Amino acid sequence: MARARRSTANKPRLRALPGRDAATSAPPRTEEAQATLAYAQGVLQAEAGAILGVVLGDSFLRALGLLRECQGQAVVTGMGKAGLIGQKLSATLASTGIRSVFLHPAEAVHGDLGRVGRGDVILALSNSGSTEELLRLLPSFRRLGTPVIALTGEPESPLARGADVVLDIGRIEEACPMGLVPTASTAALHAVGDALAMTLLRSRTFGTEEYALLHPGGKLGRSVQRVFEVMRTGPANPVVRETAKLSEAVGVMTKTPGRPGATNVVDKQGRLVGIFTDGDLRRLVEQGRTDFTVPVREVMGRRPRCVSPETLVLTAAAQMREARVDQLPVVDAEGRAVGLLDVQDLLAARFV
Repeated sequence: MARARRSTANKPRLRALPGRDAATSAPPRTEEAQATLAYAQGVLQAEAGAILGVVLGDSFLRALGLLRECQGQAVVTGMGKAGLIGQKLSATLASTGIRSVFLHPAEAVHGDLGRVGRGDVILALSNSGSTEELLRLLPSFRRLGTPVIALTGEPESPLARGADVVLDIGRIEEACPMGLVPTASTAALHAVGDALAMTLLRSRTFGTEEYALLHPGGKLGRSVQRVFEVMRTGPANPVVRETAKLSEAVGVMTKTPGRPGATNVVDKQGRLVGIFTDGDLRRLVEQGRTDFTVPVREVMGRRPRCVSPETLVLTAAAQMREARVDQLPVVDAEGRAVGLLDVQDLLAARFV
């Protein structure tokens, strides 16, 4: 990575800047309030400038190469605020399928170096490049044969000299009245880490389904879930033959585990020919047609909407909302009723 060609962040300048939160009905702001908002906006500008001032080059490509060829895991390390950024980088790598662990430098010298093995790649974050706890680890990394990628603002620092690849964010003036609190520099470290992780992700076969496997509790995990993962199947799948009496169909709906409000109706080959629901039963009662000896095929709903086990649950839920139904039969490629999707299960899984 080439050096930043200019100072990438200035201290916030106290000047009024257009904002998106101005309300025409709000009373005029005091001069102090205007100055406060201008200063806060300047912090954002300073951090954005620090990020945009970083110039990526050949060293970035070499770092990517080391991570692509890594046979072990990405070990991210750093102290203080840089360490917190490192924890986020490690979490981002892990969430995109790259085995990663965060190594606290102070704990590493007391045994946590056992987390590091041959074949790993080290990502060491330090703006100054002179963090004592990190420097004490360099000889151990060399003995283990683990290459070190340094993310730093000082390319001539001890950390940089001991690294195999240096990603230089440039000398950055912090967005702080004292020029001391890590702000703009950590923003740049954060952004370069994300650039590494996302560029690495782009070069691999890792899509939304793989991502969802690592996020089963998140919104994305739900968005790619398939019907077969939540449908009622086996003993919980209510099924009756079309020749069965209505009383048998009602009995199946009552006795099936979970007491679904419907039953699939099938022919002798097990293919779906209809569905009978609680709503159908209520309508029969309202019409005075309560002969429970009639075959269910005479009162069932024909040609019901159905889905396949591979259908996205979100798609199935949308169909249920559109049709205003609480159940959907699930059929395989041959049209056999292999399951039932019930709105109660979607509610429990937070799909509706």
